[in-house]
Amino acid sequence: MDSKLEENDIKKTISNPKLEEFGVGESSSLDEGDIFLRNNNFTSEYIQELLSDKDLNKRLLRKVDLVILPMLAGTYVLQYIDKSALAYSAVFDLFTDTGINQNQYSWLASIFYFAYLAAEYPWSYLAQKTKMAKVVAGCVVSWGIVLMATAACNSFAGLSVCRFLLGVFEAPITPCFMMIISMWYTRQEQPFRAGVFYSCNGVGSMLGGLVSFGIGQINSFPVWRAIFLICGGVTIAWGVLMFFILPDDVISAKRFSPEEKAILIGRGKLGRTGILNRNIKWYQIKEALLDPQVLLLALFMLLNEVMNGGIASFGKLIIKGLVTKPLLTTVLGIPQGAFQVFWILTGTWMASHFRNFRTIIMAAYLIPTILGILLIWKLDRKHHLYGVLFGYYMVGSYVCSLVLALQMPSTNLGGYTKRTTGVAVVFMAYCAGNIIGPHAFLAKESPTYPTGCITILSCSATQVVISIALRMLLIRRNKLRDAADTTSGISESQDSALEEVGHDLTDFENPRFRYIY
Repeated sequence: MDSKLEENDIKKTISNPKLEEFGVGESSSLDEGDIFLRNNNFTSEYIQELLSDKDLNKRLLRKVDLVILPMLAGTYVLQYIDKSALAYSAVFDLFTDTGINQNQYSWLASIFYFAYLAAEYPWSYLAQKTKMAKVVAGCVVSWGIVLMATAACNSFAGLSVCRFLLGVFEAPITPCFMMIISMWYTRQEQPFRAGVFYSCNGVGSMLGGLVSFGIGQINSFPVWRAIFLICGGVTIAWGVLMFFILPDDVISAKRFSPEEKAILIGRGKLGRTGILNRNIKWYQIKEALLDPQVLLLALFMLLNEVMNGGIASFGKLIIKGLVTKPLLTTVLGIPQGAFQVFWILTGTWMASHFRNFRTIIMAAYLIPTILGILLIWKLDRKHHLYGVLFGYYMVGSYVCSLVLALQMPSTNLGGYTKRTTGVAVVFMAYCAGNIIGPHAFLAKESPTYPTGCITILSCSATQVVISIALRMLLIRRNKLRDAADTTSGISESQDSALEEVGHDLTDFENPRFRYIY
């Protein structure tokens, strides 16, 4: 087979035997990556040979990074700016032009996440059954249109409808991106790659602050309406570009040769999580809903996003309580984005480079959040203005813990339907937390918001405990499997992973599966 490959062009498919060879039942249960390998006569021995070529794998990894990450990162920059357009507008004349009060403003933040919560799993289902990248690109264009329509609103009712629709169309982005990362990268590479695109929230925070500062110089048109119009137009253009560039999956990606696809599938097989299966398996949904790992991650995410919901919605108003000029409020919020990039990239880099370090980082990166919120709450604002600002910048460290928790289901669950469901459940908790969070920041307590600060402290401390419990659970599962392997003589080697037929087994069904913690 090696000599045959050398003679043929690398972009040609070796052969195309009929799928019917497997039998109808077997082909429907197989991972599509394994079907591709069988269709093209790629043996486990040849894939092992390809995987052992370090230079080839490095070049391929760089190619994947250049194709996938810019699209995810750019989308995340725009998503953050567009989602935060309401917060930027609140600094200007949004309240007076639309007649809303601070309580209604809190509900606008929550309405967005009610839509997220309702729409997230239907979008995930559609993305699994059809073409994931096309679903995402269509949603990007749609939320750009909704954003531009928001500029025409003059009341709480109009803003509410637009915020709900914005939530509907932004809902699939993060779950689909986590599944895309799990499809293209190994389990060890995934945390940092997820961190790269998620850190673009921080980039979006910086750019959004600069953009709103620039738009704030307009005198001939309402600033808050201009923010929505400009941001929406840019997002529509990006969504169209995304439709043509982002591949739907490894198997159908046009810019990758059959050998490159085989390597990517082989890399995925090493983690025993699979590449792609479009068949919805109801028993895997049930297994995901009852898995203690998923439930712990969902609780962790709920508490994390209770914090995020408050900070994202009221962070700018906390700064506004320190200064008098709206534009200065916007400028002082820019460093918070740089801090967020630092927290995410450092934490996810360590998670990718140090084995089984993820739950430790999830706990450790909550400590700066605890210290930062104490500074905001307890320091005298008249005499310690810079201390309060630094506390605000420190608080964002919890986002690194968020990224690792969001990414864990796609890394630590076997079976495509179970992974999709696990990601969806954790992200539903994300939505619920963001709905609850803004209501802990009471208007009558402005600008110190002591109830909000106490809520954040409580959530942070509880998340540390959950991280430790999750680590203990996964260590115990691995030890039990190691003991069973010793007794039965089951091998967990790289060769055995490549030789396994991808029957889309869950982590519970596959005794060779090992958890990363």
